[in-house]
Amino acid sequence: MVRVTFGTTTYLEGGFSMPNHQQQIQLARRPKGVPVHDDFRFETIAVPEPKDGEVLVKTSYVSVDPYMRGRMQDTKSYVEPFALDEAITGGVIAEVLTDGDKLKKGDVVIGNLVWQEYSAVNESALRKLDTDIAPAQAYLGILGMTGLTAYFGLLDIGRPKKGETVVVSGAAGAVGSTVGQIAKIKGARVVGIAGSDEKIAYLKEELQFDEAINYKTADDIQKALEQACPDGVDVYFDNVGGPISDAVINLLNEFARIPVCGAISSYNTESEEEDMGPRVQPKLIKTKALMQGFIVSDYADRFSEGAKQLAEWLKDGKLHYEETITEGFNNIPDAFLGLFKGENKGKQIIKVSDLS
Repeated sequence: MVRVTFGTTTYLEGGFSMPNHQQQIQLARRPKGVPVHDDFRFETIAVPEPKDGEVLVKTSYVSVDPYMRGRMQDTKSYVEPFALDEAITGGVIAEVLTDGDKLKKGDVVIGNLVWQEYSAVNESALRKLDTDIAPAQAYLGILGMTGLTAYFGLLDIGRPKKGETVVVSGAAGAVGSTVGQIAKIKGARVVGIAGSDEKIAYLKEELQFDEAINYKTADDIQKALEQACPDGVDVYFDNVGGPISDAVINLLNEFARIPVCGAISSYNTESEEEDMGPRVQPKLIKTKALMQGFIVSDYADRFSEGAKQLAEWLKDGKLHYEETITEGFNNIPDAFLGLFKGENKGKQIIKVSDLS
């Protein structure tokens, strides 16, 4: 690779220029309760030079996801916590700037990368994307981890049957909106729970949910659910936990299935006492229901199966997706914080730079 530097700018083969320094986002402190902007730190670092087996990539799109909140705490979980004073990592779409053994300049790739503008990455940690199927950023959502989470959680654990009632919390989010659509494809009756009138209209009018409940304006969430689910609940895809899930569990039918995907309502609580609710064991015993937690990596050996089916449904017009795209690297922390205020509809993505 030919690399020539003049002052603060480096020029690569082909005339491409880039700065010598870049911004990186680090975890400055562990949040107490709801994360705030001061929990993050912007650092100026050098743009790295790729070593043997690596390529230089430019960050184009960054994914922010609720599970990252757990990684900000120094507690045991299914994934290692972020280290203090070190860079945060997550799903990133990037453009390859230098030729490697397999990847070539101009390729669009996805990987679990550092929150910074340029990265030198081993080729084995990157996957080339087919942008003829869908736009690149779709691989952070409907064709990526969120789509696969919906696919395997609903179909492997929820196993909806034609005519059954499926309830989805966090229904206007990236995972929930996909769950509801797959349930409709399988012939189920779908009830979504979300937090604004705009989201309710989106679920019913665009995604064709049978019913949708605004939990923020419902006078009594239990009564609202009873009216929306007169035949009870056969599958509950739980993205939120908390009082909403308490209410849904009261309506379970015999042999109901509950895939437990997330608990965003409790991610920012400072103690277990803040998140106490009714005991679920008697209700599970009486209904002979299955309640199972999962993470998408459990299905890593089946990702190609899920991705193929999701792409087919997308191509056939059976799946639709919404994205909330925020512009600018500096706005990554704010976009992340917005997840806990319900500011996003569909997948929250940050656009850092244009693809060539």
